[in-house]
Amino acid sequence: MASVNLIKFLDKYFGSLACLFLSINKLFRHKKIHKYNKILIIQLWGIGETILTLPAIKALRDKNKKSKIDVLVTSRNKDIFYNNKDIGNVKVLKLNPISIKFFILRNFKKYDLVIDMEEYLNISSIIAFYTGRERIGYSHGIRANLYTKTMDYNDKQHVVYTFLDLLKPLGIKKTVEKLHQLNYSKNDKKNIDDLLKKYNIGKKDFLVGFGVGAAESAKSRMWPAGRYAKLADYLIKKYNAKIILVGNKEEKKYINELKNLMINKNNSFNFAGLINVREMFYLISLCKLFIGNDSGPMHVAAAQGVKTIGLFGCNLPVRFKPFGKNNYSLYKKNNQNACINVHKGEVGECKHGIENACVKKIQVDDVIEVVDKIMKKRKIRSK
Repeated sequence: MASVNLIKFLDKYFGSLACLFLSINKLFRHKKIHKYNKILIIQLWGIGETILTLPAIKALRDKNKKSKIDVLVTSRNKDIFYNNKDIGNVKVLKLNPISIKFFILRNFKKYDLVIDMEEYLNISSIIAFYTGRERIGYSHGIRANLYTKTMDYNDKQHVVYTFLDLLKPLGIKKTVEKLHQLNYSKNDKKNIDDLLKKYNIGKKDFLVGFGVGAAESAKSRMWPAGRYAKLADYLIKKYNAKIILVGNKEEKKYINELKNLMINKNNSFNFAGLINVREMFYLISLCKLFIGNDSGPMHVAAAQGVKTIGLFGCNLPVRFKPFGKNNYSLYKKNNQNACINVHKGEVGECKHGIENACVKKIQVDDVIEVVDKIMKKRKIRSK
């Protein structure tokens, strides 16, 4: 896959021109479809956002039990749909012009309905335009002209409901209280069980997961490593915790540096680069508590039913907090001016610079206060 910055550049400039051309020429007349036998969902990007689409996809399936529902994804997020019974085919797209062209040619007007769950990418609307007879997407930007039905993007609510809003033109309204659990294979489970045994980690241990990284598009979402180290030492000393550090292989060195800042290094374990995405789903499900930046692993934890604390600065928790009852988000800014606005294509570094990132307003004691509150409730329930 091309670099994130290159993809964004090409999409912004060449994609906008393509959308303008298609919307002006009106190449295809819209004919209303009364029955959706074949449906395509487009969600091309991050793990976290893809997890947040699952309630909407479930609601769509419940309303269209006999329809074939496919999803179009990339290699980054395809595992979110592993063994998902609501989905027919998981179609993996490479984000380069040749692969996109071939996908369009093979699937030209194949689908009765395409629902574009991408918030701002132009290429997803172009794919929807060519592959769907009816098309639903968000109403902002020139890309909106390529849809047959649009919905406003409500940035004052959780993204779970913003995705559900795309179903309203179909007469589907749904209230949800939790995310859908992510699946893994027996082999994924065995690999993690063997790894835990190797490191002498028991499933009955008080495992606390840390998601200390963030996608390359916005590294300033990362809470400082030194603060994670102090928090880990507190959890180990007070609650005899074992700290499970997850991340991709590029984050392995960073996590090792974080561990070196700790006093109780032997009670922390760096799994970055050692496990695949589905194995991470299972590993996180074993945690009793998960604390992480505004990133994919935080949403994985919430989906797996783990008590989750999300740390926010550049993004707003009202949109992206760990979804589900009794999960927590920390946000210490004095205003609601987000540095990150996904629906506007503003997914870059903190507007105050990485060194002054908004997330740094959260202190170690702020997180400890929430952890102690959770642990107190846990002890009361266990009595």
